[in-house]
Amino acid sequence: MRKTLAAAVTSLALCFTLGAGSAFAAEKETSLSGIVDSVYGTPYKYGGTSTAGFDCSGFTRYVFKQMGVTLPRVSAAQFKAGTAVSKSELQAGDLVFFNTRGGGKVSHVGIYVGDGEFAHASSSKGIRIDKLSNSYYENRYVGAKRILSKYGYSVYAAES
Repeated sequence: MRKTLAAAVTSLALCFTLGAGSAFAAEKETSLSGIVDSVYGTPYKYGGTSTAGFDCSGFTRYVFKQMGVTLPRVSAAQFKAGTAVSKSELQAGDLVFFNTRGGGKVSHVGIYVGDGEFAHASSSKGIRIDKLSNSYYENRYVGAKRILSKYGYSVYAAES
């Protein structure tokens, strides 16, 4: 009887532990880092807007959609959204913009994830994280925009 009771208690504890783990996993998926992690490594696809393949603005649009925010489709239009923010004031969740084609126009976008890094769709490596201080990106940096409200930031992007 004691072995049966001990087994039942252990099984019940295990069920609660697994259930709690699943709840934490679900919570992580709705955070900025969880959403980015869930698509990390997805291949680049020109015009791509889904987990089958992303281009840069398709990636940012997808991530923000998971957070309940609708962004315009292309990077130049996304640059017109939100509120300008200086590089020194960047917060996780801010969009960062680059001129990678010359001509003075925005042609690439990523999402600042903190610690000087941003997530983006690299045309050669897919969804990845790079440093803003990387000379390629540093020399092509155009600016940043804050899209998330203070509430949205606290829910999706704030470090816990």
